Amino acid sequence: MRKVIFAVLFGLSFAAQAADVQVAHAWTRATAPGQDSAMVQAVITSKQAAELVGASCTCAETTELHSMVHEGGMMKMRQVEVIDLPAGEAVDLGAAGYHLMLMGLKKQIKEGEKIQLTLTLRHKDGKTSMVKFKAPAKALSASVSKPMHDMPAAGGHDMGNMHKHMQH
Repeated sequence: MRKVIFAVLFGLSFAAQAADVQVAHAWTRATAPGQDSAMVQAVITSKQAAELVGASCTCAETTELHSMVHEGGMMKMRQVEVIDLPAGEAVDLGAAGYHLMLMGLKKQIKEGEKIQLTLTLRHKDGKTSMVKFKAPAKALSASVSKPMHDMPAAGGHDMGNMHKHMQH
């Protein structure tokens, strides 16, 4: 009986923390046949201070947190371990120079399709929570948010095999 009560209380705690986090304006771009990676943008708002520490997607082998920075006249992409989510502030991944990177796509992402993602957040109290959301796929030629608008190829970054050429 104690195990059942603990499971229920743990479940309620998990649900309450996940409800304190909202994901809006999520999207990805449709991929070309054979393309093995894609980028996801979203706006994340946490009522309490938290850190985004991981992500996963049903359509990819791995999902990483990435930053984009201008260095020496070139846009460089790097994996990061954590993205801070200040209490009550909307963090626009694209505007803040971040995105989620889907690598090892299991299939082509087609325009209009919605992909299922899960974020892993760490809260001030050390507990983690998972937040599920869906990101619709825009046309392959859709432009990306401002920080990446000047990258080469089809109005944004060329995601085809890009992870093989990243500078970490």
